[in-house]
Amino acid sequence: MTAPWRILSLPPIGEDVVRGLFAPLGDAVEMTFPQTRDRAGLLAAVADADIVIGDFTGRLALDAEAVAAAQRLAFVQMPAVGTDSIDVAGLTAAEVPLANAAGFNARSVSEWAVGAALSLCRNLAWGDRSVRAGRWPQMEMAARRPREIHTQRIGIVGFGAIGAETARLFAALGCKVSYWTRRKRPEAAATYRELDDLVATSDILVLALPLTDETRGLIGSERLALLPDNALLVNVARGGIAPDDAVLDALKSGRLAGAALDVYDEEPLAPDHPLRSHEDVLLSPHAAGTSVQSQMNLVTLVRDNVTAAVQGRDVRNVVNGVNPQVRRR
Repeated sequence: MTAPWRILSLPPIGEDVVRGLFAPLGDAVEMTFPQTRDRAGLLAAVADADIVIGDFTGRLALDAEAVAAAQRLAFVQMPAVGTDSIDVAGLTAAEVPLANAAGFNARSVSEWAVGAALSLCRNLAWGDRSVRAGRWPQMEMAARRPREIHTQRIGIVGFGAIGAETARLFAALGCKVSYWTRRKRPEAAATYRELDDLVATSDILVLALPLTDETRGLIGSERLALLPDNALLVNVARGGIAPDDAVLDALKSGRLAGAALDVYDEEPLAPDHPLRSHEDVLLSPHAAGTSVQSQMNLVTLVRDNVTAAVQGRDVRNVVNGVNPQVRRR
């Protein structure tokens, strides 16, 4: 009799949810979970795992130590798009396929980016705070120079599923949309520009690319200084791409008139972080991809991919170039 596949599911996805997802596989799988949500719990649990469903918060990172401890590991499914909490090189060297959840929240994140841009253009969050505080800043709202979105030049850094969908939504509002990515997309319904040119010609700069060694600090102080006066920044990527300090400096200098941030250098954002008290910053707790529809997409993708691995079929969305046929070790 073939031994069941040991599937380790990391928090924060609930145990009941995971057990329900894989109940149809019956005795073919054995579901396991860390005893504690800490380093020791992870290392103890990963030692016997054939398949790991990762922690999308990054709190239990599958770093080099964890990968080295996982001697039986045959497949990692990340329930997120980003893989910056994973030792990708270590998995690749061990010929363990790593799959992400590409595209599951593209519409959700894109709608957040457009909504955040609209909020910044019309000072919606500032106005809400003022009225709740007992004021009636009707004339002050006008003095803050609200803008109609269709007049804004949109620059999108990164053109994967999220970047492409964001471009489509902004274009539908009448905006001129340009983009930069490492590989030009001939099929894109937006204008390609080199990165510095894109930054210099964007009234609203949207970041929608993964955090890697190459992109860390990509939109730092020097590039932010290229922005037109009173530009706006929307970051739905990762905080390290546009470091918090660089964003604060650009706000202080006036180069940035405002920013909408869903991500930060360190998460959660420290209680005394100066971004929390800046009135021209819209803050979100890394939740742009959270919608009922995106969560359904994610659950379905994770279920289908892990099921494919157990049943000997190729898995989808492998990001580290390893053979998508999952094999026991």
